Amino acid sequence: MKIVYCIQSLATAGGMERVLVNKANYLADVFKEEVVIITTDQKGDLPFYAISERIKCFDLGINYRDNPGNKLIPRLKKKRLHRKRLEKLLMELRADIVISLFKKESDFLYKIRDGSKKVLEFHFSRFYRLQNTLGWRILLKKMLLKKDKYLASKYDKFVVLTEEDRRLWGKADNICVIHNACDFKGEEYANWAAKRVIAVGRLDYQKGYDRLIAIWKQIRIAFPDWTLEIFGEGSEQEFLMRRIRESGLENVVKIHQPVSGIREEYCKSSVYVMTSRFEGMPMVLIEAMACGLPVVAYACQCGPREIIQDGRNGFLIEEGKEEAFIQKLSLLLQDRELREKMGREAADSTGRFSREKIMEQWEKLFYRLKEGGESV
Repeated sequence: MKIVYCIQSLATAGGMERVLVNKANYLADVFKEEVVIITTDQKGDLPFYAISERIKCFDLGINYRDNPGNKLIPRLKKKRLHRKRLEKLLMELRADIVISLFKKESDFLYKIRDGSKKVLEFHFSRFYRLQNTLGWRILLKKMLLKKDKYLASKYDKFVVLTEEDRRLWGKADNICVIHNACDFKGEEYANWAAKRVIAVGRLDYQKGYDRLIAIWKQIRIAFPDWTLEIFGEGSEQEFLMRRIRESGLENVVKIHQPVSGIREEYCKSSVYVMTSRFEGMPMVLIEAMACGLPVVAYACQCGPREIIQDGRNGFLIEEGKEEAFIQKLSLLLQDRELREKMGREAADSTGRFSREKIMEQWEKLFYRLKEGGESV
C-alpha cells in the first residue's frame, strides 16, 4: 500500500512534525508500507527528526512563509501553484491513501481525482481559532470554524485525537478518534530526587508559558532551590525572556533550544508542568508520564482530561486557576515519595498510548479505506 502525507515542513521541532515522522517511520519500517512525505516549505533544510531511508520525500517549493504580512494576492497565487504541483505529483504517485494534517492543501486535496482515499488529520482542539481573538476578528474566526467543519465533511475520513474533541465537532459519519502514540518505554525513569521541573513545547501563546512564569514567581518563594527548565523555540521567546528577567527568575528559570533526545531531559527531572491554553492531544505530556514524571496541567481543551487521572498520576487543574496550580505543584515539590508514587502510576498509565497499539489502529483504518467504496 502506498501512503502519502502532506505537511508544510519537517525542518521544525514541533509536536505535529514529531508525531508524523514517528508514524511514517513505523509504517515504512515495521509494516513495510510504501510511504511518501510531501512538503511545501522545506527549502532544502534537513528534517529535524530522523526519517527512515525507506521513505521518499518531495518538496513542492511553494514557500508560503515567503509572504510578509500574509498578503492576499501572493497567498492566492501560491495556493493555485500548490494545487497544480500537488495534483501533478499525486497523479504520478497513484497512492492508495493521501493524508493532510489540515494544512493549506486541506482546501482542495479532496477534489484531486488521483484515485486515492483522502484522510484529514486534526491536531488541535475544535475551537482553537477563537483563542486570543478579540473584536471583529471573532466573526472572521467563526466563519473559518464553519469552513473547517465543511472541509472535514468532504474527506473519506476525518481523524481527531480525543473523544472530547469528537464531541465538539458534533455528529459526522466520517469522524473517528485515534490518539497520538508514544514510543517511550519504561527502561529508564525520571530522577524523583532532582529539584528540577520541566516543560516542553513551542514558545507561543498556545503553550501559556507566560502563565507558567507567573506561577514560578510564587513557587520560588517556598522552593528557592528548585529550577524550571523550558525546552522550545518560537515567536514569544524574547517576550518570555523579558518576563523572566522582570520577575527576577534568571537563575532558576531557563529556556533551552529544542533537542531531539528529549527523553534524557525528562529523566533528569522529577515533575512535568503544562500551562497550555489549548491543545489537540499533547504528545509531550504522554512522553513525560511514560518516563515516570508526575504532571500538573491545566484541563484545557483538549487532551489532558483523557490522559491525567487527577490525584493518581498527576494533578488536573481547572483552566486558569493559578492558586490551585501552585498548591498542587507545591505538594509534589515538597514530597519526594509522592513524586515517585505518582510518577510510577504515570508510567503505568501510558501503555494504552503505545506505538504498537496506535499504529495498529492506523493500519486497520488505511486498509478499510483502501478496500471499501469508491475513491474521491
